[in-house]
Amino acid sequence: MDVNDLLTEAYSRLPDLVESAVGGMSAEQLRRAPAAGANPVGWLVWHLTRIQDHGVSDVLGEQQLWVTGDWAGRIGLTADPDDTGFGHGPEQIAAVRPADGRPLVDYHRAVVDRTLAYLRGLRPTDLDRVVDENWDPPVTLGVRLLSLLEDDLQHAGQATYVRGLIQRG
Repeated sequence: MDVNDLLTEAYSRLPDLVESAVGGMSAEQLRRAPAAGANPVGWLVWHLTRIQDHGVSDVLGEQQLWVTGDWAGRIGLTADPDDTGFGHGPEQIAAVRPADGRPLVDYHRAVVDRTLAYLRGLRPTDLDRVVDENWDPPVTLGVRLLSLLEDDLQHAGQATYVRGLIQRG
């Protein structure tokens, strides 16, 4: 298996994780935090999708789908390209208000589809390209793609866990 196939396989698994985390949940369930200071399912899925959209858009040199599509309005927010959820407080977390899980799933699918199209065109040597010199050592495309995937997988797991807590409680 080459690295493109491996990355494509890994990113291809994310939409099913997102769907299982939010599918069938009501708007109220998507917004309910399991405890004070914890993140709700809807916010977690929105955040993981924003991170991938932001990161892949950056390496592509293109605008984010968040800005070019109608996703923000469907989720209750404005299309601010800098708003990915980092540093959000309780009011900002509560502002993520989709009517159900569909906009989250649809936005995520659009982002993953673009990511997969990008991955299919990569050559192994592309992964060595430095995409961020603000770190020591500088971040390569390969490291960036793995970081985005790792962040998405963590948050998808958190969302699934929180879903279980909400449904049991």
